[in-house]
Amino acid sequence: MASILSGFSNSYAQSKLISLNEQWKFSKDQTSAEKPSSGLNWQNLSIPHTWNAEDVIDDTPGYYRGTGWYKRKLKLDVSLKNKEVFLVFYGVNQEAEVYVNGKSAGKHIGGYTGFTVPVSRLLNHQDDEIQVRVTNQFNEDIAPLTADFTFFGGIYRNVDLLITEPVHFARNDHGSNPGIYMTTPEVSEGKARVQVKSLIENASAAAEKVQVQNELIDQQGLVIATAFTDLVIPAGQTITAVQEFKNISSPHLWSPENPYLYRIISKIITRKTNRTLDQVSSPLGFRWFRFDAEKGFFLNGQPLKLIGASRHQDYMGMGNAVPDVLQLRDVELLKKMGGNFLRVAHYPQDPQILEACDRLGILASVEIPVVNTITESAAFTQNCKQMQQEMIRQNFNHPSVVIWAYMNEILLRPKFADDKIRQAVYFKHIVELAQTLDSLTRKEDPSRYTMIANHGAFDSYHKIGLTKIPMIVGWNLYSGWYSGNIADFGQFLDRHHQELADKPMLVTEYGADADPRIRSFSPVRFDKSLEYAIRFNQVYLNDIIKRPFVSGAMVWNLADFNSETREETMPHINNKGLLTLGREPKDSYFLYQAYLLHKPFLKIASAAWKNRTGIAGSARLFATQPVQVMTNMKTAELFLNGKSLGMKEAVDHVCVWQVPFVNGLNKLRAAAENSTDELETDFKLQPFNLTDGLVPFDEVNILMGAKRFYINETTHQIWMPDQPYRKGGWGYIGGEAYKGTNNRMSYGSDKNILDTDQDPVYQTQQVGIKQFRFDVPDGEYELCLHFAELTGGAAKESLAYNLDNNHQKEEVKQRIFSVYINGETFLENLNLAADYGYTTAVKKKTRVTVSGGKGISLDFKAINGIPVLNALQLRKIY
Repeated sequence: MASILSGFSNSYAQSKLISLNEQWKFSKDQTSAEKPSSGLNWQNLSIPHTWNAEDVIDDTPGYYRGTGWYKRKLKLDVSLKNKEVFLVFYGVNQEAEVYVNGKSAGKHIGGYTGFTVPVSRLLNHQDDEIQVRVTNQFNEDIAPLTADFTFFGGIYRNVDLLITEPVHFARNDHGSNPGIYMTTPEVSEGKARVQVKSLIENASAAAEKVQVQNELIDQQGLVIATAFTDLVIPAGQTITAVQEFKNISSPHLWSPENPYLYRIISKIITRKTNRTLDQVSSPLGFRWFRFDAEKGFFLNGQPLKLIGASRHQDYMGMGNAVPDVLQLRDVELLKKMGGNFLRVAHYPQDPQILEACDRLGILASVEIPVVNTITESAAFTQNCKQMQQEMIRQNFNHPSVVIWAYMNEILLRPKFADDKIRQAVYFKHIVELAQTLDSLTRKEDPSRYTMIANHGAFDSYHKIGLTKIPMIVGWNLYSGWYSGNIADFGQFLDRHHQELADKPMLVTEYGADADPRIRSFSPVRFDKSLEYAIRFNQVYLNDIIKRPFVSGAMVWNLADFNSETREETMPHINNKGLLTLGREPKDSYFLYQAYLLHKPFLKIASAAWKNRTGIAGSARLFATQPVQVMTNMKTAELFLNGKSLGMKEAVDHVCVWQVPFVNGLNKLRAAAENSTDELETDFKLQPFNLTDGLVPFDEVNILMGAKRFYINETTHQIWMPDQPYRKGGWGYIGGEAYKGTNNRMSYGSDKNILDTDQDPVYQTQQVGIKQFRFDVPDGEYELCLHFAELTGGAAKESLAYNLDNNHQKEEVKQRIFSVYINGETFLENLNLAADYGYTTAVKKKTRVTVSGGKGISLDFKAINGIPVLNALQLRKIY
């Protein structure tokens, strides 16, 4: 390994920050020892890294929450012996201890804020070794305790080596980098004033006379103003210098439309030799803002409706160890959507996120991960205070940040529900913690607002006083999803305005699951279809936009994210994102572009639905299905294979046509004014009559008990809803669609189906089915039946977020039945639970020879209990 900074010049003008992401070794340590136990199996890797990228998406409950060790050789040039050396960590979840050459250099608690460890005194400048002990195991004194996201372990953000002169800007003020804090006490269109507070540290054994210099530089590189202060820094001490730029005339104002950034160049210059000891650059944006309980949010004196998204930091296949380019792309996608606000949830994220917000003009809130519940201990409170201070000081200089927050849905499932006296004490401690964090925040940064995000239990939060403490009340509202009806949303907003008339509000969360593989022409709550999500977001956006007292709203979520405890159609994933976990846009993303963009926008909504299927109309060679086009223009026209289907007026930014799809390739083109969009759809036309020859029968995939389509993204197979039997066609006879044991599901189950990654195939079923018929012509066919026992299995605690998830006790009855094909036994005495286990995919395939015009008839005979069928496929061989 080559030495780092060989020949480092003593006249070098500023601190040096060098990436240390490469050449690490890692091993899990089940013993959780204070030193690496012998016999560990080390693997080579680079940072960022998490040890949970894979085990959070398997079917085994839980994921590794324990200890891991990282180590790396560090060869520093001998010329650095007189320098100060630090290790800078930007995110380690959640407890870390750093060792240098076997000696402890520092510890850190909390997985979402950075920390800096001084290591100069422990280096030998020969063959130094860094070791980092990391654990993400549960600790009741460290937030978050429980949440709807996965607590990935590891060194999952970048690691840097920082080298400075003994006299330098203090890099370790609650992990801040570089220890410079800027405020704009006065800003208007005519003039502005800037205050710069610098922390200067002298790690040498002698006092040092220095000059602290700050330059204000515009985007053209011109120096607008300069400030100088002479200081004497005592040995081994840190002092504070405060400087001001007064009367900055006609400043360029920072806004989403014009995110103009100045720079402050800060220098420490020794008076002995006039040499620069340290130099750093910080962004500066001139803006002023206020939240008004009656009129909403104002930026630079103008009203601005804040609409954007919340963000989690994980990515498909990577966990939370996401490279820089993909993190930055998230903010770019939010800007491209037309959003002007990012709720950095539920924890501080990589520093580059807010840097991108500054650059792109995205306003932001940031919060610490006090989610769902607290621990009533002094240690928990102290750790929360530390997180809040670190969050504020590490992100202080970002003009994009307007809100610091510190609690989320803290009364969602409160402790001591069976002991009201004890619960009252618990509530008192929550309020005390909230007041402590709010007071700390206002003292740390009087220029920004404080906020708590509550779930929709208005009375609960108001009764114990949590609506009174923060400057802004945030509401996470899911009427029409987790609870209630979609019309309740607007009524809730009005109630806040009536009962908390002096308190500004934000809708900090709202959303509906949208599995990108599921479509429906009759969308209903909890079907996970993109179509339901579109309608849900239309209603919410309309209610938000038309109420001026709603300062803004953040859809939950910008992208799908990992939540290991979730099951549903895509297990371990929360599907409320406008983007997939791999950041592919869903139809709902296009809807937001239609609502928010100011330039002409036109998009065929089903851009990812490039393979469709449907049954031809009687004696017709086409199947009619709806197609949605998102636009911010009043009207649009749609063409199919060059033929106009007419003009349509946009209703809530969506135009809808009934499109007669033909078998094979269908070319769609939407047009409005000077904008166009095109989509090619491969349509698999199913015959209305299986034997008349108008449309040849090839294959069909059918979901039983369903009203939704499902697209297998791997095989490109399209599954369609079932139907009652119709002579000449196909369908079921007898039974009804399965309904789960809770009130929220209109049909089907949301349980994780084992032994498959195609859960929607097995999550619906026809219960009590008597027969299924295919009136196919004579020939050879492959038939495949799919089963899963949806009732029974291990009892699991329902997600706290499903507010009206009133489970009935599942009565597990024995289910044994036989299946016959054209009178011949196919499956005899099938017992799904006993033979295969609960919620386990069962696939039974066979060949069927059809002759004599009999078609295919499946008969289900009950032996004990009621027969079921989840799905079936039929493919003609010849």
